[in-house]
Amino acid sequence: MLIDARDPKDGSAVAQAATALAAGELVGLPTETVYGLGARADDDDAVAKIFAAKGRPADHPLIVHVADVGSAQVFAADWPALAQRLAARFWPGPLTLIVPRAPGIGAAAAGGQHSIGLRCPSHPVAQALLREAKARGVPGIAAPSANRFGRISPTRAAHVVEEFGDALLVLDGGDCDVGIESSIVDCSRGHPVLLRPGVLTRQQLEAAAGEPLADPDADAPRASGTLEAHYAPRARLRLMAGPMLNTALQMLGGSTLKLAVYSRTVPAQAARGLVHRSMPAQPAQAAHELFSALRELDAEGVHLIWVEEPPAGPEWDGVRDRLQRAAAA
Repeated sequence: MLIDARDPKDGSAVAQAATALAAGELVGLPTETVYGLGARADDDDAVAKIFAAKGRPADHPLIVHVADVGSAQVFAADWPALAQRLAARFWPGPLTLIVPRAPGIGAAAAGGQHSIGLRCPSHPVAQALLREAKARGVPGIAAPSANRFGRISPTRAAHVVEEFGDALLVLDGGDCDVGIESSIVDCSRGHPVLLRPGVLTRQQLEAAAGEPLADPDADAPRASGTLEAHYAPRARLRLMAGPMLNTALQMLGGSTLKLAVYSRTVPAQAARGLVHRSMPAQPAQAAHELFSALRELDAEGVHLIWVEEPPAGPEWDGVRDRLQRAAAA
């Protein structure tokens, strides 16, 4: 059931969703990154419904969305100074912080780990829902992307309905502004570790943290969206440098292969049946439309999607990460 929640003067849709969450039901909700499939994070049985609906392994952690730092601390055994510095700079916003998990809460959402991922989203509908849910005794909402496990994340309410049908209550908050998932920084082991890039650059995060971010090691906690293969369309996605892409297209000649191309420049040679979409030249805009573009190309019924590699530079790391994982599927 799709409900328009964009009118701030009409809180009935948000109230209905908050009541459903309090009762242990699932809800589709907008955030500034992607749409989430939410359940109350303090109820392991409710959280189990997320894993079942998505077909997601129960040991692959979810991110718990909270209204503010005070709500985050309900789930935290410790709130490190590092986490506070990052939250003070980027919350509400597209940043997830991994901290030690408080005993007795959020075990299912954390995938059984002793750490937990927490985020305070900036989307006004998400914020309204978190506040309404909190008033009903729900301290936070566990919400991975609202799609089948490993597939393209949704950035519009209609995408969620396509994934799960009309039975799911989905709040329509419009298109997601950011378009790719949050950056994830591990704050649970004394020094910051960047587990997943997003639209926030490493330099921005390091400036707020006051120290360099390390890369993940063997002891890093498991985190949402960090499996090698993820974010994949039904069509086979291949990531190629621009010159290689044009060479491959020239070699196709008159082939009738059902192919889509997502690139910053229009291909010099196009095979018959080629579907082309331009990738924005600016990284923020490219992130904003990435998943919706892949969904639209997939809907063309193509067998292959060839994507031009994003430019070098830290501002493209989030888009590059998603495409590399999609290509690995």
